[in-house]
Amino acid sequence: MALAVPAQARESLGLYGGWGAFRDPLVPRCYAIAMAAPSAMQRDYQPYAAIGTWPRRGARGQVHFRLSRKLAQGAAISLRIGDRRLQLTGGGGDAWPRSNGDNAAVIAAMRSARSMTVSARDARGRPFSNTWELPGAASAMDAALIGCAKLR
Repeated sequence: MALAVPAQARESLGLYGGWGAFRDPLVPRCYAIAMAAPSAMQRDYQPYAAIGTWPRRGARGQVHFRLSRKLAQGAAISLRIGDRRLQLTGGGGDAWPRSNGDNAAVIAAMRSARSMTVSARDARGRPFSNTWELPGAASAMDAALIGCAKLR
């Protein structure tokens, strides 16, 4: 699995379906990450979804999406997970939940859904979406949390 994260200092915590869990003790941080489903559509970036934990910052389970295209200025960004829909915020090629409550809702929904899809308009005004399969996501998120439990 090719990842958009530097390989130096990264330790694998395991692979779970299409998801991987990694620890970077130099930062320190741990994260679960997966690439979006392949697409024949034009891409500006390699899309991935990551759920990160930074022990020194007191941040855990922070959801981040790197989207396949540069977003239109002020674009509405929608996340569909199972039967749930949430609005995200973002800019450039990145998106994330609007609040801690939304972040927690995304994490909870990821644990029981089969896939999730982020949809938006790109900088040229064209609609696009990126989809991630979720089998293995819960195990990868748990491995990342456990992997950072002793890092400070």
